[in-house]
Amino acid sequence: MNGLIALEPFENDDPETSGTEFIVANDGWFPDINLKDLRDAMRLDGTVTYTRLKQAVVAAILYVNAELQSWKNTSGDGYRNMESLPAAVINNESILIISYRRAVYCMAKADLIERYRDYDTTGEGNKKAEWLESSPDEQRRNAHWAIADITRRRHLTVELI
Repeated sequence: MNGLIALEPFENDDPETSGTEFIVANDGWFPDINLKDLRDAMRLDGTVTYTRLKQAVVAAILYVNAELQSWKNTSGDGYRNMESLPAAVINNESILIISYRRAVYCMAKADLIERYRDYDTTGEGNKKAEWLESSPDEQRRNAHWAIADITRRRHLTVELI
């Protein structure tokens, strides 16, 4: 038996929200996060409300900023923001900004996946929405790798058991 999954397209789910409110302002040193860009990059549809997305992004920003605080204190000394740090550029954008954005996006998506774990679709074989295919652990791993790219650490985690 085949099932049909209809995903809600994202449209401005909060009619009171202007375009500028889709930007989550950061601390001034790290870059702001555009919620519409995050939705596109992470394939988040209309099932994730504006409010939940914003909460997840704020939590992700807090986490990533805390993880990068000591790096910022040493590497960012004398620079007005992350974008002004000397770094390679890909597609007209600093690789530091690209990696920072990836870290925040992945941490936010991990949070959202956990919150939407009970999300159920019709059809026995389709218990999860398409964007739930990756696990929160994979998203956190990707976030930690992006943070490691910024701080120039290896992508290796070792735990002593």
